[in-house]
This record gives sequence, C-alpha cells and structure tokens, in this order.
Amino acid sequence: MRVAICDVGPRDGLQNEPETLAPAVRAELVNRLASAGLPRVEAASFVRADTVPQMAGAEEVVAAIERRDGTEYSGLALNEKGYDRLAASGLDRVNFTLAATDSFSRRNANQSADEALAAAAAVIERAALPVTLTISVAFGCPFEGRVDPGVVADLASRFPSAEVVLADTIGVATPRQVRDLVARTHAPGVHLHNTRNTGYANAVAALEAGATLFDTSCGGLGGCPYAPRATGNIATEDLVYLLAGDGVETGVDLAALVETSVWLEGLLGRRLEGQVYRAGAWAGN
Repeated sequence: MRVAICDVGPRDGLQNEPETLAPAVRAELVNRLASAGLPRVEAASFVRADTVPQMAGAEEVVAAIERRDGTEYSGLALNEKGYDRLAASGLDRVNFTLAATDSFSRRNANQSADEALAAAAAVIERAALPVTLTISVAFGCPFEGRVDPGVVADLASRFPSAEVVLADTIGVATPRQVRDLVARTHAPGVHLHNTRNTGYANAVAALEAGATLFDTSCGGLGGCPYAPRATGNIATEDLVYLLAGDGVETGVDLAALVETSVWLEGLLGRRLEGQVYRAGAWAGN
C-alpha cells in the first residue's frame, strides 16, 4: 500500500512561529523537503501580510524554489484575491481552506461561513489548477465547540471536483471520530494536529478508513494564530517512521527528513515537537 504525504511545514508550520523567516530561508525549507522525496509540499500562504506576517513575501518564496520533478508545490488561499496571487506565482495546486463553523471563518478568513462558501465555489469554478478543499475545524471549533459531522459531510459533498481534506485544526479528534468522518465523507485526505497526543492514532484510523493523503509538518511545527492553545501538526518524520514500520510506502527518505528537522531546530533555536528527529530512525525499521 502507498500513501501520499504533503508537508505543510513551510506554511502551516511557520505561520505560528514568533519570528518571521526570510523568503529565501523558507524556500530552502521547501527545497530540503522536496529533496527528501515529499510528493507534495505546501510552499506558501497567499494571505495579507498584516494579518499573518510570517507568511509575507509568498511570491518571493515561490520564485526562490528549485523545482524538483516528482514534487507538487501548493499554496494556501482563503479568498479569490489569494487565489489570483497564487495562480500568478506559478504553483501547481491551490489549497482553499473553508471553515466548518461561522465563528472560525470570521476569525481565520475575515468572512462569514456563507461568504467563504461562495468564495470556495468561485475559486473551484475558475481554477485552472487542481484544487484541494481543506475543511478546517472539522471535528471541533475553539469558539463553538464540537462540530456536527453532518455539517462537514454536507460541505464535503458540495464540491465533487475538489480533493477534500478534513482538518482537526485544534487537535480534539479521537480515532473513532476520524474513522467515522473519513468513511462518511469519503475524503481522501486528513490534516491532523497532535495537540492532545491523539494525532498519530488518528492517522492510523484515517488510513484504516481509506485516507490516502496526509498533511504533516517537519519536526511537528505548526499551530493556528486564530486557534487558542493549538499546537503543531503531526511530525512528518514521525508519521513516515510509523507507516514504514507497518509496511506502508511513502517514497520519503526518513534520514533526509531527520536532517531537515535538525537544521530547523538550529534555525529556530528551540527543540521541536517531533520525536523521531531526536531519537533517530531505528535501523530495524
């Protein structure tokens, strides 16, 4: 069995860091991840610099990437303006994020849920690029609490031409909930955070339910500026280690991932949330 991993570290990982890394440095991270064999890398976020300054200079990041055959480079958009910038940059795929609740949509995208839904429809209709639709706070919202799975299923069903990813943005889901929602929506992808230490168990549950695409972040970087106490994504190298041990192919070089997280640790000056990069890849895996 083979699955695809999308490393979102250059976007979701770095957007919650206290410092803003230069575009050239963020491009270097993208290049390192591509060299490690990641089939997908989310390279940049096309949002307003005054709202998420860590993502300023998205076009400069994209321009500095050394494109690698076999890697698809995507970017995040929250509205049509963001999509226009993304499309002009030359990236391969658009990741449009749509919140499952009105409160989170207003905080994260500065638009109501209905406005965001209309924007998603417009982008998907216009897009010459393949579109991933990420449904954020699909399992729970920091402002509205538990999210009705029926609401998420309805959102997922509205855009049959888009690739759907279910996001546990604040890390509240448990394996049964993930298994049930992936099976109900037939979503091919999940975006999991490890806030309450359930992220890896949730990844296994998603795999068992049929998911074949996993968003991860090198070193376990991540978090959302608009989700209080939200912590990082599941670490790319930790998931690759888990999957490899169970015979699931990813095509990713684990040693190169570990080197990248060690580099990131030095760059950011702190220990990261991932564990495999500190423990090392076991020779018996």
